[in-house]
Amino acid sequence: MLFTFIYLFFILLMSFITMVCYGIDKRKAVKGDMRIPEKALFGISFFGGALGSLFGMVLFSHKTKHIYFWIFNILFLLIHGALLSLIVYLEVRFLIF
Repeated sequence: MLFTFIYLFFILLMSFITMVCYGIDKRKAVKGDMRIPEKALFGISFFGGALGSLFGMVLFSHKTKHIYFWIFNILFLLIHGALLSLIVYLEVRFLIF
């Protein structure tokens, strides 16, 4: 189950980083400063931060009116859930340590 724990740690770390990025972007939006590009927000969501992205959207009320943020982040979350399921299955099935 080592790979499962490593993957879960990675997902949690990336989710925390993503949530912080949403908070920073919201603060910059309120102040009128230069923002974090949407491509960057989508990128870190795709590479493990989808859960944090959804939490950040709700917690900071940021990008909640953009339907494509909801769609892509939920899609990324489903992809990471499927990947986690595959990792668990392979570790249990083949006893990979």
